[in-house]
Amino acid sequence: MRVFKSVLDFYINSSIHVALAVCAMSWITLLQFDLDFDLNIIIFTLFASITGYNFVKFFGIARFHHRRLTSRLKLIQLFSLVAFLIMVLFFFRLQSRTMAYIGIFGIVTFLYAIPILPKHLFIDKQKNLRSISGLKIYIIALVWTGVTVLLPLIDNQIELSLTVWLTSIQRFLIVMVLMLPFEIRDLNFDSLKLSTVPQNIGITGTKLLGVILLIIAFSMEFLISRNSEPKLWIHAIFMMVLAIMLMLSFQKQHRYYTTFWVEALPMFWLLLLLIF
Repeated sequence: MRVFKSVLDFYINSSIHVALAVCAMSWITLLQFDLDFDLNIIIFTLFASITGYNFVKFFGIARFHHRRLTSRLKLIQLFSLVAFLIMVLFFFRLQSRTMAYIGIFGIVTFLYAIPILPKHLFIDKQKNLRSISGLKIYIIALVWTGVTVLLPLIDNQIELSLTVWLTSIQRFLIVMVLMLPFEIRDLNFDSLKLSTVPQNIGITGTKLLGVILLIIAFSMEFLISRNSEPKLWIHAIFMMVLAIMLMLSFQKQHRYYTTFWVEALPMFWLLLLLIF
């Protein structure tokens, strides 16, 4: 049992789980637009997500406390280095215009973690994008949308039509709702200056907002899938489960509730599409 827990913790802490969630959403986009499975973009997305998330999470620790890193964190560092090398390998297998597009999100990830932006924008001394009051959830939703919707379509040379932009807006709303259980969980830890959604409108208001966003996102499916009944049912099931998970979110929750079960929801969504 202890070995299983250690493996599970490494799987979560090394960002494999969240990276698989990102990959699931990229695959969902390929299915939604009737595209063939794109191994290069999926593998790149997987290892780029691992690299990016671990860079954001552990940059400060590795920079200021590198001599006191635990063996577990050192293992994650080594794993992140391997992930980075694989990411670079698959980066050069993508289309040239896709490479340029990826650079934009690389810059956002860099600014999200590195304290180099003007001091007057921030609410604390970190001076990175995630320290700007109220901005964190929107940055994450924007990056997830770009990586999981636009990136696969650009690499497959799909024209950025109205359907693509509607899908992007819908995905942005869904990712925002996926983030809300994390914001509720972190109420006990986030500085009040961060101005997160639950800090501004409370837990009940946050859950109500999430349900409203899901209703809007589901309504958009009538425009995106053009009366494809199976897709409508699949989206309805997924969004109902997401709404239930949001309703069951509280400040005090099991440590794996958000980091495992909520983050597994994109994989559940993908599974529904693959089966039905």
